[in-house]
Amino acid sequence: MLVCGFYSMSNYAIIGASSGIGKALSNQLIAADHRVYGTYNKTAFTNDKFTKIQPLNVLDDNLDLSFLPDSLDGLVYCPGSVNLKPFARIKVEDFITDYQLQLVGAVKVIQACLPKLKNAASSSIVLFSTVAVQTGFNFHSLVASSKGAIEGLTKALAAEFAPNIRVNCIAPSITDTPLAGTLLNSEEKRAANAQRHPLRKIGKPEDLANLAEFLLSEKSSWITGQVLHADGGMSTVKV
Repeated sequence: MLVCGFYSMSNYAIIGASSGIGKALSNQLIAADHRVYGTYNKTAFTNDKFTKIQPLNVLDDNLDLSFLPDSLDGLVYCPGSVNLKPFARIKVEDFITDYQLQLVGAVKVIQACLPKLKNAASSSIVLFSTVAVQTGFNFHSLVASSKGAIEGLTKALAAEFAPNIRVNCIAPSITDTPLAGTLLNSEEKRAANAQRHPLRKIGKPEDLANLAEFLLSEKSSWITGQVLHADGGMSTVKV
């Protein structure tokens, strides 16, 4: 929120704040003196720098988000999975499970937080997709399908929530987070993945956190309904 030319303290909810991009973003927002309310899933996580942090399983039937304040300036949904398998080996149940985490979890959280987002003068929602939605890769049918739904949701909600709530999505390529651990667990794999990108490097959590922080801020006040590709050039550049 912009007050008299200066940025005032804002309230942000980060779903999945204990690792990867969510952790990097939380640290940046806290360093900027914002109030950050975070959640984590299975791994016990405490940090006294957070305004509040508590466990949350987005697949539970009843989400307890009562710890959030009455007004939210921003919401970021970080939970996800990267299950790479040949299509012939994927069960229908695998698609349902992935869809539940990637899309249905986001829907449930946004619906629960919507009154709080509406209470702010202006607010922002940031979701995450993947470069694999717009650029086809082998063995990515699970994640590309569910994240494709996220991209559709982003544009639909941006239209429905305008003008007071902005909704945007970030579509990264492989990023050095625990989620991509099995893909980057050797120097050979890291080097090979880096070389696949025009910028010849793997994304860092901070790369995505920087973009998410921008999308949460008033600096992006004229941006909504966008899927922003932070992917080392993979989706658009051939070198």
